[in-house]
Amino acid sequence: MGPTSSQSEKSRSQYAFNLTLVAVAGQVGCLTLIIVLAALFGGLWLDRYFETRPMFTIGLMVASVPVTLVMMFWVVRTATSKITANQKSENKKIEEEAQSGENE
Repeated sequence: MGPTSSQSEKSRSQYAFNLTLVAVAGQVGCLTLIIVLAALFGGLWLDRYFETRPMFTIGLMVASVPVTLVMMFWVVRTATSKITANQKSENKKIEEEAQSGENE
């Protein structure tokens, strides 16, 4: 039961890690889309309101690039810190179980 249990635990852990990476990629993609669309529609609305056809749209689209990059880094950094914290706690549990198994 030892090696098979350990392998299934590792594969389950790897599966959870892969799902987390997919979720982070999805969040970053959706966030990018939301920021770009908000800049586009906001620019179009401001251009229509002030009758300055391309100025606000171009300005907001250009300004959305650094905002998108900052948000991407923030989301990825937050997710990475959570993943690291979870892996450390899992490793600690595994070490404690191994030590308790040796003591018995």
